[in-house]
Amino acid sequence: MSANPETSPTLRDDMLKAMRRMARSVAVISCRDGERRYSMSVTAVDSLSADPPSLLICINRNSSIYPPLDAGTDFCINLLAADHQDIAVDCSGRLKGEERFTSGEWEDDLLGVPCLRNAQANLVCRQDGRFDYGTHAVFIGRLREVRLAGEVSPLVYVDGAYTTSAPLRALCSA
Repeated sequence: MSANPETSPTLRDDMLKAMRRMARSVAVISCRDGERRYSMSVTAVDSLSADPPSLLICINRNSSIYPPLDAGTDFCINLLAADHQDIAVDCSGRLKGEERFTSGEWEDDLLGVPCLRNAQANLVCRQDGRFDYGTHAVFIGRLREVRLAGEVSPLVYVDGAYTTSAPLRALCSA
């Protein structure tokens, strides 16, 4: 009998290799628990619904930002610009804790959620649901504020490297 496909190391490895081919915008999730701020770089962010306006984020349950999110804190999805690679690297492990907020200009919204001032967009969310799946938790955020800044020039992550997006040349019709 063959191995269970849900636990097959080959299937897992092949999935991870396939996911490296999926270019994704880079975001930093930020939140506050009392006086302590948390942040983490992610690519697992997606829109969920336009009515009500909501998004979802996927967070590893072993990450430092998980406990405050698990407790139900509001959070901000900071969509990074092409020139924010240092912030992405800092918030993905190069720096820890409060040190992650030394890169970039951060400000709190009216309810104390930290937001990156010059991000492509700040999507401030109130938690509106969550569920666990495997190693991760999926948190649903209902939008309560959106801030947009600058030109559309996202930081993108693909095949283990940061890059940018650029429009394709218009195809000439024959």
